[in-house]
Amino acid sequence: MTDTPSGTIESLQAEDWAGDMGAKWLANIDRFESMIAPVGAALLARAHYRPGDRVVDIGCGGGATTLAIAEAVAPDGVAVGIDISADLVATAIARADAAGIANVRFACADAATCLPDEAPFDRLFSRFGSMFFVDPAAAFANLHRSLKAGGRIDLAVWGPPRDNLWMMEIIGVVRQHIEVAPAIPRAPGPFAFEDVDYLTEILAAGGFGDPTIDAYAGLQPVGGSDADPDDAVRFFLSSMSVGRLLDDQDPDLRHRVEQDLHALFARHHRPGQGVMMAGKAWLVSATA
Repeated sequence: MTDTPSGTIESLQAEDWAGDMGAKWLANIDRFESMIAPVGAALLARAHYRPGDRVVDIGCGGGATTLAIAEAVAPDGVAVGIDISADLVATAIARADAAGIANVRFACADAATCLPDEAPFDRLFSRFGSMFFVDPAAAFANLHRSLKAGGRIDLAVWGPPRDNLWMMEIIGVVRQHIEVAPAIPRAPGPFAFEDVDYLTEILAAGGFGDPTIDAYAGLQPVGGSDADPDDAVRFFLSSMSVGRLLDDQDPDLRHRVEQDLHALFARHHRPGQGVMMAGKAWLVSATA
């Protein structure tokens, strides 16, 4: 795997996160990160990193969690963030340079098939970066190879759609106007690991044992912690994958969807907090 402390980024193709979705995340990075920050904080507290730990952050995005890990494991530990989006990795590198954090490195690579040059590590971490593997059993076996014997993985993955109203109520509004295909159970995507039995099977197939899975439930600030209903509508239509279904629709239909989404977000808006909608994630730990 190409290590990129100096900013040289390996070219990747095929995966959407390497292209369009990565670009959308980058364009809305502050709002995305603010939206999922509470789950990330809970997972970091669960992982409880200590000075000297050597950690890989899988699907690190713009590097916010990687930088937090680097600070926790300093001065002798190291954090390596990997992501398939070259644009996001470039942003993470710039953030690390601006913060003057020396014990962090970033690489642009596919965690499903590549191993960091510094492997094996003590720990693996991923905040919503493990649900998109095309072959999850093979991907987790590859992650297992990057860990020392007895090492630990900590993951956050979305729970069942019915418990994530921040997504399902929004899709329900869109479905009133256009057809939205239902999610395929266990297929790569946000809810790939909603079924904890399936998640446990995948972990075991990858060589991980002694899993513990706990629920995180809270309110997700749609569009970020400072978003009002207008902000949330713009965020959803410009950055979420289902919003792309409206790109080629009649302008009048799109306007009606925007109005209905605004009404939904207005019902959930809390001044000073944002558009707060229910979410649920699984916090997962297992050992190699």
